[in-house]
Amino acid sequence: MSYYTQVDSPIGRLLLTGDTVALTGLYMEVSGKGGGPVLGPDARADAGAGVLPAAARQLAEYFAGKRRHFDLPLALRGTAFQEQVWRALTEIPYGATWSYGQLADRIGNPRAVRAVGLANGRNPISILVPCHRVIGADGSLTGYGGGLERKRWLLAHEGLH
Repeated sequence: MSYYTQVDSPIGRLLLTGDTVALTGLYMEVSGKGGGPVLGPDARADAGAGVLPAAARQLAEYFAGKRRHFDLPLALRGTAFQEQVWRALTEIPYGATWSYGQLADRIGNPRAVRAVGLANGRNPISILVPCHRVIGADGSLTGYGGGLERKRWLLAHEGLH
């Protein structure tokens, strides 16, 4: 069984998905774009199910400036390479940024910069798996699934850019 709920945040409404054990997704509404998570036929709206209440609380604390680290079980589901990149993303400290090249180096594959960028863009648990902390080699803000304004806001919230 999977569950979902929506929570309001300073960067817009967020969709949280999870099962009885772990958070499986955190998605931002992106106006003008179709797609988003596909909720299975067994998905039920239930803000009190599984880890969803803890996720909503920790996100509220993060947005209030009272939390820098999340302590939630995460179920990252992708290819082995994607999961490797996503785990590396969790190592980027609050208030810091890495370039795509640094991220590729971190996973031991310095030539995989483009593949790292693609995996970063498919991160299913944004904010908690902080893909917003990845920037261009020249320090520029590059693409972000939630939009560059949100990326800019998240980095400023963490004391950057």
